[in-house]
Amino acid sequence: MIDRMAAGELPAKPHVVFRGPDGRLRYEECLTRRGFDGEFSILYYEDHPTVDREIGPAEPGPLDRRVPVPAPSAPLLRRLFAGERAPEGFTPVLFNDDVVVSLFRLPAGAPDEAFANGDGDDLFYVFSGRATLETTFGDVAAGEGDYLLVPRGVVHRLVVEVPLEGILFELRGGFHVPTQFRNPVGQLRMDAPYTHRDFRRPVFRGPRPGPASVLVKKGDAFVRRVPAGSPFGVVGWDGTVWPFAFPILAFQPRTGLVHLPPTVHMTFAGRGLIVCSFVPRVTDTHPEAIPCPYPHASVDCDEILYYVRGNFTSRRGVGPRAVSLHPAGIPHGPHPGAYEASIGTKSTDELAVMLDTFLPLHATRQSLALEVPDYHDSWKG
Repeated sequence: MIDRMAAGELPAKPHVVFRGPDGRLRYEECLTRRGFDGEFSILYYEDHPTVDREIGPAEPGPLDRRVPVPAPSAPLLRRLFAGERAPEGFTPVLFNDDVVVSLFRLPAGAPDEAFANGDGDDLFYVFSGRATLETTFGDVAAGEGDYLLVPRGVVHRLVVEVPLEGILFELRGGFHVPTQFRNPVGQLRMDAPYTHRDFRRPVFRGPRPGPASVLVKKGDAFVRRVPAGSPFGVVGWDGTVWPFAFPILAFQPRTGLVHLPPTVHMTFAGRGLIVCSFVPRVTDTHPEAIPCPYPHASVDCDEILYYVRGNFTSRRGVGPRAVSLHPAGIPHGPHPGAYEASIGTKSTDELAVMLDTFLPLHATRQSLALEVPDYHDSWKG
């Protein structure tokens, strides 16, 4: 995903006999993507990773992230959802076949069991709080302003130290770094908006006790496994699939002579979507430049913005944690007056996360309790 890592004890080659100091055979697990043709990591366990004492259907409890229930059909309108009103837990607000967008509010504490999402890669953005992601690969610290990626199928537990709040993209078609950011050998290019050094990697802890059970989500149904050994009983691993954190302020923005299209803010990508980061930056340098985003008829994409902080030049009346949806078919652009008011500004302090999707996004029933009425009418002259 980013590059290859290795940690702990490893045999000289994969798929060969590998024993511990006591002579016991260690067990290999290959975590592969796109069948066996994509990225992969290989982990080595003290106990057989596929042996369970118990396994069966389960109710998810606080980790309830089942497929959202669509809201009733509504007119094609710009919409705004007040994220600060989201209840505790995970609240899905928008979805399509490629992504489920949820707001989350998680209290301090450690879940009783681990979790593995078989339906997609989980990309969190942390608005506030602090947590440690415990995984089979090691621990990843995450806090305010961090993206946190948990690849599909990785067994993990999110230990929340300070109540955690933000937005979650369940990427059902997978996560990837945009291909144009890499050189022919896969290294991040020198003109990419971030470097290999910017990613906070898992700190390997070696084999250790873990939760007694693992809740697995697949096809929006849940199974509970009780492994025979610790799910964190890993002695070593190597590969390119591993969890990480990325601070949004490590993203290097671009500025042009005149205003550049929003794709210059692209940070990550997935099937049918891109994730963009709007960070504080110097605005356009032409003496007659209009720094505010130009109105655009983006006929192929729905656009959502998650507002974090600062003065967002193209919007008024939106605050931190709000989620706006501007669907394809209606021109996207700034509020009346914002375009003109931006002339002469030299910098912007905005901080926001944007998601553009090619498939239409559908609102959920849960989102209706968060919707701000008359947002669409705020564009009236």
